[in-house]
Amino acid sequence: MTANGPTNYGLIGLAVMGANLTLNIADHGFPIAAYNRTHAVTEEFMAGEARGKPIVAAATLEEFVRAIDRPRRIIILVKAGPPVDAVIAQLRPLLDPGDVIIDGGNSFFRDTMRRDAEFQGSGLHFMGMGVSGGEEGARHGPSLMPGGPKDAYDLIEPMVTKIAAQVKDGPCVTYIGPGGAGHYVKMVHNGIEYGDMQLIAETYNLMKQVLGLSAPEMGAIFARWNTGKLDSYLIEITAQVLAFVDADTGQPLVDLILDEAEQKGTGRWTSQNAIELGIPIPTIDAAVWSRGISALKELRVEASRVLHGPRLVPAQQGGATVGANGAGRPDRDRLLGALENALYAAKISSYAQGMALLRVASEEYGFALNLAEVARIWKGGCIIRAELLDPIQRAFERDPGLRNLLLDPGFAETVTALNADWRYVSQIARDYGVPTPALNASLDYFDSYRAARLPANLIQGQRDFFGAHTYRRLDRAGQFHTEWAPEIAPRQEVVSVPSPAGVREAVGEDEAVGQNKEAAQVSAAAAGRDTGDEREAIGEDERADRG
Repeated sequence: MTANGPTNYGLIGLAVMGANLTLNIADHGFPIAAYNRTHAVTEEFMAGEARGKPIVAAATLEEFVRAIDRPRRIIILVKAGPPVDAVIAQLRPLLDPGDVIIDGGNSFFRDTMRRDAEFQGSGLHFMGMGVSGGEEGARHGPSLMPGGPKDAYDLIEPMVTKIAAQVKDGPCVTYIGPGGAGHYVKMVHNGIEYGDMQLIAETYNLMKQVLGLSAPEMGAIFARWNTGKLDSYLIEITAQVLAFVDADTGQPLVDLILDEAEQKGTGRWTSQNAIELGIPIPTIDAAVWSRGISALKELRVEASRVLHGPRLVPAQQGGATVGANGAGRPDRDRLLGALENALYAAKISSYAQGMALLRVASEEYGFALNLAEVARIWKGGCIIRAELLDPIQRAFERDPGLRNLLLDPGFAETVTALNADWRYVSQIARDYGVPTPALNASLDYFDSYRAARLPANLIQGQRDFFGAHTYRRLDRAGQFHTEWAPEIAPRQEVVSVPSPAGVREAVGEDEAVGQNKEAAQVSAAAAGRDTGDEREAIGEDERADRG
């Protein structure tokens, strides 16, 4: 059919997300052209919900491009990776200067940065736009995270502000920043999502394993929690999933689902990039490896027969005791109240980790992120939308330079007040042998972050012992190396090495090891010693690629 009036917009890729986003755009007064490589998909789409809407279907890319007025704004929603490059390669020769290509898929941010560089000076614009909210969000209002040239964003702003989810303080979209900023923020969003889902799953498992609650009972608890401080999309749908009854068996459907969690890789990307930047995000890391170990179903079943922890007395419906090593079941109300508080504290810790990663990445990649705005656009449309994002937004509005959410006075007071319940839940999990990697990682992050002194001094001593990596002292300036083994070097000697520029900034294992080692060798030679090749990084990964 012909669109009702001229259109500057087009969308390629009519799978679930693409089809729903096309309908959303059309419903908000923006006629749009639609194309799918398999034309039968386009025809089916046009015969369905698209019928009668201002959407023009195209059978070929050439026809698709001709249907769009200049400057064209074309959204690509295809599988991330080579398919995106293939579509861009086919599309570019058909476009004119000033046209905009927007990759709306889950592309890796480095791919987006590469594509952005390839478009520089071409007269065409390329943008990477994170789209969160799943099928429902795409259709009725997603959270949108567009990055790329600011003048290209200005061309799509009238449309994206209309189709995005709307909250009390505006549409859930903002200009994120240049290059791959949009897809980077979406990647971290998905990492936080992984952590949030794992925290909820562990809370559910404690209710089930320790208290012996049924799925409907737990569904009612999550529904109640969703009316308070834990109010969020993921808590809301958790209540619904737990309450759902399988029509064929009459049993709670969740009890019939295989316990293997799949993943598409965005959480893993977040962990990998955080390691590259030297930023700890243990809750997300725990969520990633938890999905990995869930996939080892057959091995876990085999291991359950030979590896034994605390003895659990099976729970009986109706309130019979559950025990670990003969202990009685914890007080139900006491544990449920503690679980609610522990989950909230862990979520704060997890968000603090994600926002800290965004802060460092913004500086590293020149994204110039506005973290208050990032929190604001996550308040509607997306998977991690939650009441918690309101105080997060306010914290970064009060202090745009805030290095970590846990340092905000309000959040510091909150997590401190929840300490006792947080630790009680962790102890119960240990006593009963119920794995809670994300809950514990969140608590360990909090405890590590608040520690004025950590045992890393011993690690530095070990590194200097086996690899001559040097160390710094508390009582004097400079880099130092010690001959730690008297039997090898009867006279212990300490060498002070001038600190090379930038050494103090090294947070990982080996960013400055080359400089340190060279300086140590120079000083050693001056002292009449030969450090020798045998000192070289036994057990170290000196040449680790920093990415």
